[in-house]
This record gives sequence, structure tokens and C-alpha cells, in this order.
Amino acid sequence: MSDPASDLPAAPAKKVDKPATDWWAEIKSFAWLVLAVLAVWSFVAKPFYIPSESMMPTLIKGDRLVVTKYPYGWSYVSPSPFHVLPFIHGRLFGRLPARGDVVIIKPPQDDSDYIKRVIGLPGDRIAVREGVVYINGTPVQREAIGPANIPVDANVPCDSENEAPFRVTGKDGKLYCALPQVRETLPNGVRYTTIDLGYRPGSPDDYDEVVVPPNHVFVMGDNRDESADSRVSTFMRGLGGPVPWENLGGRAEFITFSYDGSTQYFNPLTWITALRHGRAGTSLHPDVAAK
Repeated sequence: MSDPASDLPAAPAKKVDKPATDWWAEIKSFAWLVLAVLAVWSFVAKPFYIPSESMMPTLIKGDRLVVTKYPYGWSYVSPSPFHVLPFIHGRLFGRLPARGDVVIIKPPQDDSDYIKRVIGLPGDRIAVREGVVYINGTPVQREAIGPANIPVDANVPCDSENEAPFRVTGKDGKLYCALPQVRETLPNGVRYTTIDLGYRPGSPDDYDEVVVPPNHVFVMGDNRDESADSRVSTFMRGLGGPVPWENLGGRAEFITFSYDGSTQYFNPLTWITALRHGRAGTSLHPDVAAK
């Protein structure tokens, strides 16, 4: 005998209403994430892109690197990604960089970032004579080495008036920028490689001696003939002499990856094919010569 209850139609399932999206909570979560990223960029480390050739051969256009914010303490230029504060004297937990450090600098005339190498510290007498750097009256030790042989690509076309004569075809059939290199050794034993295209009268290859004031540094690009640095006036988009330590934004640590300039935003495959091989992980801390 059948159960009468089993013949009844099944009760329809109750529709469970989805909870409404709490858009205010979502906005707050996103805002906290943005603030956390900005805090890290401002006080710990931030990514940096090399937009020019002023630091070749150490850095070439298209390199991406990590800059740490804390080695020299923090100043008014520390907040990232924009320089939003007016000039404020002093640094919190401030320390001067070492000779040879590669540093990020806010130039006095605008809100961009420059990347240069520290050559002179407070009290130093700095001069350049026929392309040779003098520190406290003594010429920096120099040694000519082989050419740089930087591959020619969209980011390093090697077609400027200064560079074009150094374009060569390698044994592999590819074009290279065979720029002359000179290894310099600073008084503290730090050594690094520069590009020196030869002495040019009337250029920053000659720079009258200056004394670096207290809490200032004198900086130069490794590509000596194509760098707007402490030797170059602000009118020519240089740094106009020694730079206040408040303008230091951090220390360059290492290269994360590098692009040759052939990437296309809407073609993800080029994000891989445009990578330069062999540059990721390169340390930007200079060598120290054995004593």
C-alpha cells in the first residue's frame, strides 16, 4: 500500500538570496592596498626604470631595477611615486652614501628622478681636467679596457652623433655599440667602468675645482660624455654642482629585468621576446679593488 505523502509533489526549493556586495568595504580594502604599496615604495624599496643612456655601460636604457629607500635615511623626496613635498632640510636617520654608490636624485629644477654615481663627499675638492677626475688634487686612477659591445636595439640605437661612429658588426652578424671603456678606481678602492669617447674641449670634460659643501655630494654619470650631472648647469638640465643630501631618493641595488624596446602593449608574446638575456640579477654595488 503506497504512502499518500509520497504522492504529493515535492516542495520547490527556496531561493537563497545572495548577499549584496558591500561596495564601501571593497573600496576601503583597495584603498588600504594602495596605501600599503605607497608605504613600501616610500620607506623600503621601489622599482625604477632607466630612461636614458647616461649610466652606460653599468645601466642601459630599458633596465628595470630595485632602489632601496632606507640606506641614507628618509627626506622630503622619499614619498613615492610623486615628489609632493616642498624642500625640507635634514634627513630622518640620515647617513651619507659611500663613494661609488649608485643613487637616485631629485634634481633641483624639476620633479623627475636622475640616477648617478657618487664621486665626491663633503669637504672634497672635485675637478675634471681633460676628462680626468681629480679628488683633492689627485687624479682618479684610470685604466683603458676593451670596448663595451652593447647590442644595438630599439632602446640603444647607437645612432647619436657621439655614438654612431662606434657601431660595428659582430662575428654573429649583429650590430653592436663598441663604446670605449675606462675603469676608474676611487680613493676608497671602489672601481667601476665608464664610457669615455675622448676629450672634447669646452665640454664637461673640463670642470673647475669646487669644494663639496657639508651635507652635499658630487655625482657623475658613468657615460661621461652624455650625462647631465653635477658638472652640468641646471639650464642644460644638469644638477648644477654638488647636490644636497636631502635630494637623495635611495640607493640602486640590482637589475630585475631589462627590455630592448620592442614590446607591444597588446601583444603579450613580446613581453617575453623583448627581454634582454643575462641582465636580471646584476648587482649595482661597485667592486672593491684588492689591497
